[in-house]
Amino acid sequence: MPLAHHYATVVTWTGNRGTGTSGYRDYGRDHDVTAEGPPPIAGSSDRTFRGDPERWNPEQLLLAALSQCHMLSYLHACADAGIVVTSYVDRAAGEMTTRAGSGRFTEAVLRPEVTVASPEMVETAVKLHDDAHHACFIANSVNFPVRHEAVVTAG
Repeated sequence: MPLAHHYATVVTWTGNRGTGTSGYRDYGRDHDVTAEGPPPIAGSSDRTFRGDPERWNPEQLLLAALSQCHMLSYLHACADAGIVVTSYVDRAAGEMTTRAGSGRFTEAVLRPEVTVASPEMVETAVKLHDDAHHACFIANSVNFPVRHEAVVTAG
């Protein structure tokens, strides 16, 4: 029997410049993303869509969620397998295409660079990225390919 988990966020638009959405160029895309507990995230749309480049946009947040989920699933798999990870950084990239006022992600590529405690752990550590990919809740929820191009070294 599946176990349900529930999440709640609040998105509050803060971009009313005094005339609301009276025209496409008349309002800001700024907003705050909040949830009980963590600090707010200052959001906007992508600069391409008249957003503030100093704030997070939804596309970056989606890519960050994919990257975070993979990392957390991977660290769990490594801990279970006795693989000691000492460093992990992911420089993820995503591609979105737009047409006629709409768009969609067509791909995300995760590029984790992982350091493990000993050379004997490298081969297993590389393979565990597949397990992490299949366990990742976010990757399992999107309708576009999420690939990983991991590099694992011993340190």
